[in-house]
Amino acid sequence: MLKLNFHPAGRHFLQIPGPSPVPDRILRAMSYPTIDHRGPEFGALGLQVLEGIKKIFKTEQPVIIYPASGTGAWEAALSNTLSPGDTVLMYETGHFATLWKKMAEALGLKPEFLGLPGIEGWRRGVQADLIEERLRADKGHVIKAVCVVHNETSTGVTSNIAAVRKAIDAAGHPALLLVDTISGLASADYQHDAWGVDVTVSGSQKGLMLPPGISFNAVSKKALEASKSAKLPRAFWDWTDIIEMNKTGYWPYTPNTNLLYGLVEALDMILGEGLDNVFARHKRLAAACREAVKAWGLEVQCADPEVYSPVLTGVMTPEGFDADAIRKTIYENYDMSLGTGLGKLKGRMFRIGHLGEANDLTLMATLAGCEMGLKLAGVPLAGSGVAAAMQYLTTHKARQQ
Repeated sequence: MLKLNFHPAGRHFLQIPGPSPVPDRILRAMSYPTIDHRGPEFGALGLQVLEGIKKIFKTEQPVIIYPASGTGAWEAALSNTLSPGDTVLMYETGHFATLWKKMAEALGLKPEFLGLPGIEGWRRGVQADLIEERLRADKGHVIKAVCVVHNETSTGVTSNIAAVRKAIDAAGHPALLLVDTISGLASADYQHDAWGVDVTVSGSQKGLMLPPGISFNAVSKKALEASKSAKLPRAFWDWTDIIEMNKTGYWPYTPNTNLLYGLVEALDMILGEGLDNVFARHKRLAAACREAVKAWGLEVQCADPEVYSPVLTGVMTPEGFDADAIRKTIYENYDMSLGTGLGKLKGRMFRIGHLGEANDLTLMATLAGCEMGLKLAGVPLAGSGVAAAMQYLTTHKARQQ
């Protein structure tokens, strides 16, 4: 049988904005023998994980862990809090906000999509004033929830969630606040309790550095109360039984034991480095990456420096150059994967991930591969992005707190 060689010499550079490369420590932890998920050893593991993950979300409230992708946690957030026909205000920031809206429609909800027109809305963050204006106009409180994406993976934009909560409160509106931070968690600062979020959705394969397969709902007291009267069908996703069994470290179904081993190790790595240090590292690498893009003479996809993502950088390609063709050149010549443009941005940009266990040399190798690939593809460059990023990193030293 003919075998295709997808494993050339050296490590493949997985520089998409998630799944991020899984550190060796986590891979080793996941290789432990599977244990009885009803035995005492697992109960201790479950309690350890459930307590540790709260620190990442910065919450004192329950965090529900599902053996699913982030898409499953999207559905859980909606189905546990809403009823058929409910109106939800969803803000369009990119491809994943659009997919969440599509799910809401499929579940029988009535999503109202708010945002800036055309491609401009995909280059900026959530405009909290537009949310406040719409909620003020909703005198009958028909809108039951506001759904926004914290870090939009398709565009490289990180929105101000605290401003969204402030807008809801200023409008005097009782709507729930549901937030997707699938790509933001453990890479960009996120504060479930302090920002007044009712349901936070996330996943394992980004800043937590795990393979796909775990997703989360962090829930407020208000969300738990709403779940008591919510009428959307739910069984597997139902918070009630899960929270009850979690009190002793167990789940009402078979959990993904070996991924939970990996999550324990990931929590140890992140909390050992310190969350503030993790966030600072991501911001610094992101800034260096943007210096490279600027030196190449190319445009960063995010048009507002105030909401640049620390997780990824979107790079716009010049007119006449297909971004996916450039990605293919880089993959074939340097064994490096970059993120594709999604939805409205297909073929117009590529995405550089600098999240998870990334460090200075990870970024420098990534930028070298990009620069060589851009040259091979015939893209005219104004200068060396590699040199610009190197200069930034050497003059802006990492600070440990």
